[in-house]
Amino acid sequence: MLKTVARMKNDLIMVFDERGEQMPAYQGKYDEVRERVIRDAPPDAVFLHWFGHSAIPEIVSREAW
Repeated sequence: MLKTVARMKNDLIMVFDERGEQMPAYQGKYDEVRERVIRDAPPDAVFLHWFGHSAIPEIVSREAW
């Protein structure tokens, strides 16, 4: 199940399950996977923006993601 969704500076999306394993079926360019991620993410999924060079991504709301 989707647990963590990170949007990177170059608009690539990385998605991880509850064990920290990547979920390739949900990864790719933001415009191509956005709807699928939003539809399938459970209410407790964590959405992140990881723009810039920060070591820590910013937690954002599902709507802002």
